Amino acid sequence: MKPVEVTDTNFQTEVLNSQTPVLVDFWAEWCGPCKMIAPVVEELAREYDGKLKVGKVDVDSNQQVSMQFGVRSIPTLLIFKAGKVVDQVIGAVPKRLLAEKIAKHLN
Repeated sequence: MKPVEVTDTNFQTEVLNSQTPVLVDFWAEWCGPCKMIAPVVEELAREYDGKLKVGKVDVDSNQQVSMQFGVRSIPTLLIFKAGKVVDQVIGAVPKRLLAEKIAKHLN
C-alpha cells in the first residue's frame, strides 16, 4: 500500500473522517530531510496496511491544511485518531521512533 496523496480538498475525507488512525507526512519537493524520511514513510505504509492509513501533504500546494495544523518546519509527521492530532514528530527521525509512536495509537 502506498501513501495517499492528501490535499486541502480531500483532507476531511482522507484524514479527519478516517476509521483508522492516520499518519500524515507534511513535506515539500525541495526539502532534503523530507526526501530522507520518504522511504521510511513508504515502508510504514506497507507494514501497517489495514491498521494505519498513511498520507502525504505537499505543503507548497496545500497551504490551507498546513496552516490549520501549525506546520512550520518540515518534515512534520502528525498522527490523527478520530479526527484529532494525537501525536507529532518533527524532522527526519529513525524508523524505530516513528513505529513506537504509531504503536501507541493503534487499537
